[in-house]
Amino acid sequence: MTILINRDHGISSPALVPAEGDLARDHAGAELTIGLINNMPDPALKATERRFMKLLQAAAGPRRIRFHCFSLPSVKRSPEAKWHVESEYSDLADLKRQRFDGLIVTGAEPVAPELDQEPYWRDLTDLVDWAKANTRSTIWSCLAAHAAVLHLDGIARRQLPAKCHGIFDCAAVTSDPLTHAVPAPLKVSHSRLNEIVESDLDQAGYRVLTRSALAGVDVFVRQYASRFVFFQGHPEYDALSLQREYLRDIGRYLARERENYPHLPVSYFDAVTEEKLARFEKKARHQRHPALTNDLPALNLRADIAAGSAAAALFRNWLQYLGAEAEAAVLARQPKGVGSALGLPKR
Repeated sequence: MTILINRDHGISSPALVPAEGDLARDHAGAELTIGLINNMPDPALKATERRFMKLLQAAAGPRRIRFHCFSLPSVKRSPEAKWHVESEYSDLADLKRQRFDGLIVTGAEPVAPELDQEPYWRDLTDLVDWAKANTRSTIWSCLAAHAAVLHLDGIARRQLPAKCHGIFDCAAVTSDPLTHAVPAPLKVSHSRLNEIVESDLDQAGYRVLTRSALAGVDVFVRQYASRFVFFQGHPEYDALSLQREYLRDIGRYLARERENYPHLPVSYFDAVTEEKLARFEKKARHQRHPALTNDLPALNLRADIAAGSAAAALFRNWLQYLGAEAEAAVLARQPKGVGSALGLPKR
């Protein structure tokens, strides 16, 4: 699936994407090619691609984004999700036939006790190696971030005593273009059972950009030929993403698909809702049955969660970085004086 994203004209279907000749006549820095490797579980597959499309559209400014969706073929899918990927996504082999300005790689649902035992491990590590030399920058999200640093530097994630789940206040701790003018605090959704420890990242040469006093490292980076950006959290989550995950885990507990009742997301529901959910938990522990989901109370979120503000700032800065790098590459290939004729800025 190839889609052209433009803030002023919305999201165009593949049939409406301009011909390559038309694109070549555009301003050299006006378009960026972005790939999304969407490995999220089946229930979140379509929602994830929609979130990233809307996010890139909002962050694009005057630029146009040529957006391609892919998924690792080794990620296990239901027949319906497999059909969606096969019919709507580009083949992963097409990824390596061209150069991408940016790549976004999501996590996947773990099915093995160790990352390097996952069925998609080989495909994911091949992607890490390819992206180092064939993108200007790649974002690795959540499990994909953990897998990438394990492959690159042998940094193993550590299991948390309890799931890190909620909205956490993160602070920018290093001056960097990616965190320019971000809100303070930067409110970011985290949803994970493991973490990468900051001391391990420091020893291996990574730079931590944002961290939370409660959730630990949030965003960190490493420079190769491509600039690798790692998210331990999910800045792209919308306001209801954590609620959907929490209700899913309650359903799994009631269906006896998991042993432990899920903890409330941190700083997410308002006080009245938390009281209602505490009473529901007591009931669920005594009357454990799938039908009990019908008794779940109405849920209200806190007014100050600021869902989406972190992603808006981070992705706007990321696209600006990609655009600057693309324009610099164009200037480097042109004979002296041609850049001014094209209207490209001096660097």
